[in-house]
Amino acid sequence: MIEYLKGEVAELEPTMATVDCHGVGYGVNISLNTYAAIQGKKEVKLWIYEQVREDAYQLWGFATRVEREVFLLLITVSGIGAGIARMILSALSPKELTGIISSGNAKMLTQVKGIGPKAAQRIIVDLGDKILALTGETTADGELREADSGSTSIGMANSEVMDEAIQALTMLGFSTIPTHKVVSKILTEDPTAPVEKVIKLALKML
Repeated sequence: MIEYLKGEVAELEPTMATVDCHGVGYGVNISLNTYAAIQGKKEVKLWIYEQVREDAYQLWGFATRVEREVFLLLITVSGIGAGIARMILSALSPKELTGIISSGNAKMLTQVKGIGPKAAQRIIVDLGDKILALTGETTADGELREADSGSTSIGMANSEVMDEAIQALTMLGFSTIPTHKVVSKILTEDPTAPVEKVIKLALKML
């Protein structure tokens, strides 16, 4: 079992990181929170969840143990697969999600694509007690801070941000045309927005 991967970042996209470990490149699915945390770094350490199915073998990587634990809790909920769990952790940080579940705010969860009222209620009911156990660990394990997600791409050209945001959102399951309209609107209103901010805003608007 792979516990974590530590190596050089060979390639990085908002939904995928390729980590070179002694000449072997591992393709790792990541959330937007992890993308923001590792962007700009030459070497990274990602905590890994291995998903083995008859038709696929995938690695899911996380910048902190806490994010991985929250992901593992999410996929125990009926109807929540790895893709939707990644979507949730792209729209919300582990700290934000912990607060939402602890407070029973199902309405906030329904703002994430793929999460309807019933699914939101299942997440809150199933994980209410379990998520509280992570609250103390979050601070101790270096939970992602908001500052981490907003400072890395400010100098990037507007068109590059648009292309990267659209690519990430389509990989998350959104249609290209409405995605392009939403991303264009966001960048028109805030031309210097980094790609992770654009994606987070778009996830709330699509």
